[in-house]
Amino acid sequence: MADALDTTREFLNTLAPFDQFEPDALEFLLPRLETRFYASGERVTDPDSGPAQRFFIIRQGRVRGETPSEDEQISGKAWELVPGESFPIGALLGRRPVHTVHRALEDTICLELSVEDFDRLRGRSQVFSDFCSRRLASLLERVHQGLLTRNLGAAGSGQLNTPLGARIARDPVTCAADASLREALTAMRDARVGSIVAVDDERRPVGIFTMTDLLGRVALEELPLDIALRQVMTPDPIALPDSAPGFEGIETMAEHGMKHICVVADGRLVGVLGERDLLTSHPLTLDRLVRGILRADTVATIAAHLREVPRLIGAVISQGAEADQILRLITRINDHATRRVLALLRQEHDIEGIEFTWLAFGSQAREEQALKTDQDNGILFRCDKGQEDAVRERLLPYAQAVNRALDECGFDLCPGDVMAGNPDCCLSGPEWERRFGRWIDQGTPEHLLKSSIFFDLRAIDGDREPVEALRSQMLRKTAFNSRFRRQMAANQMSFRPPLGLFGEIRSGAGGVNIKLQGLTPFVDGARVIALAAELPATRTHDRLDQAVSAEAMRANDARDYHAALRYLQMLRLRTQQQALDADREDSNRIRPEELGTLEARVLKEAFRQARKLQGQLAVQYQL
Repeated sequence: MADALDTTREFLNTLAPFDQFEPDALEFLLPRLETRFYASGERVTDPDSGPAQRFFIIRQGRVRGETPSEDEQISGKAWELVPGESFPIGALLGRRPVHTVHRALEDTICLELSVEDFDRLRGRSQVFSDFCSRRLASLLERVHQGLLTRNLGAAGSGQLNTPLGARIARDPVTCAADASLREALTAMRDARVGSIVAVDDERRPVGIFTMTDLLGRVALEELPLDIALRQVMTPDPIALPDSAPGFEGIETMAEHGMKHICVVADGRLVGVLGERDLLTSHPLTLDRLVRGILRADTVATIAAHLREVPRLIGAVISQGAEADQILRLITRINDHATRRVLALLRQEHDIEGIEFTWLAFGSQAREEQALKTDQDNGILFRCDKGQEDAVRERLLPYAQAVNRALDECGFDLCPGDVMAGNPDCCLSGPEWERRFGRWIDQGTPEHLLKSSIFFDLRAIDGDREPVEALRSQMLRKTAFNSRFRRQMAANQMSFRPPLGLFGEIRSGAGGVNIKLQGLTPFVDGARVIALAAELPATRTHDRLDQAVSAEAMRANDARDYHAALRYLQMLRLRTQQQALDADREDSNRIRPEELGTLEARVLKEAFRQARKLQGQLAVQYQL
């Protein structure tokens, strides 16, 4: 008996989540597990047997889950579970029968726990309870933390997801806005800090003054030291609540090109944080990168700064940022680069007096750009009726020059020519409205497959109001056109997760394209749901959240989709980093066999979730 328990202990210690069980929970579990043999073809569970009564851990062999009364070989609604996987957690939690027959695919041995002991174990083990309630997210956290520990050590990991208040190490240096500049500089010197915050009588921040301001606004302008601080400070500084995560501070700095942020509690100043307080493990600063882009006087200079982005992102990953946060940060930096290119080239072209907005489509519009990306952009311009061709003729040389400059900066030219330099993507507001109207009312499935990228759009530079008006009109039309939505849903099935008939990952000679076969089903599926429910969000994660709020998606499903999507996004980032380091072109391809056991398990589950989303849309639109 003791030998059997020791053998089971060794087996469980190799599996998540059991390898992190609390000692008393593991001692509770071990003697209550029963070992049972199932011959090949024998049913392990059956929907007709009533509410689930046993929790199974596969010790040896394979188990197939198959949908009753259907030919699973044709339907594809079968999947395979291998040693280390467990089931049927959902049925046990819901006190319901299983939805599928679980059948031994070969001679199989399972470790089994009664439903009563399953419940008692959840009460004893927070690890097990967390795993049962948020299975995929729990496994994903294990993968993420394991990568941090293995590659960079545990020190400092995760700090970008800790509250800003926890990063404050000293009281802020403050003064009144009417204090003299001399008084402010004296306080900064005595405290040995590079910034001072002007506060009102209730300690609310009303301005900030830094050493950069001293050089640019005081020394170079030769201003006297007895002037009031309010004359040279930056008024209305951006402040974040002390409960905000560290990454929000980094993102805010990137968006506004700042070195410091104020931290407040109930509106009152409690601290000031610089980038070094949040990103401590890398000499490359976000501030230097962003300011370098904003002040660049040539396209080549912008390109040189952008080549530093992968190193910066490596530092951000090392400190625990989530994948969607990192993609937003990359997009923020790319937005700055785009706006700077637009500004530099504007003076070289005859476009004075033309009102236009530079548009982003696709991943830039969704704020989901990875380290390697191509261009998807356009122009929306304003003009009098009948002047469209004349205005377009003036804008196109400028747009084409911008496209070439962005290509020089590392944003590849779009293979499908979805670029502002293409006359079809340089349109007036009414022309864009008519184009979207044709797609929605008359588009063929093939046309919509090529145009789906346009339904993610965001203003990058220029007036945002016409873009929002275009988006609102588009959403009204899509919500009331069922034929269009059905065609978009059918197109969403074009890129299928690489799972075989029994749920195994199928990897070709070149590996798996993680973008097309993993991420695209989630991006396209969330877009269809957003267009159907008139959801204004553009980011995929925001669309999932808004779908739950609009009762267009169940909260539990959205939770699993979030977890799967974040894992696939992080896996793509890692793959692109490795490709850049090795100077390879296949920056979106992975080889599942090179992943560890836990990651392979998470990857398979992420693909299953993508299949699940596609299946839900197939049922909804009768595809």
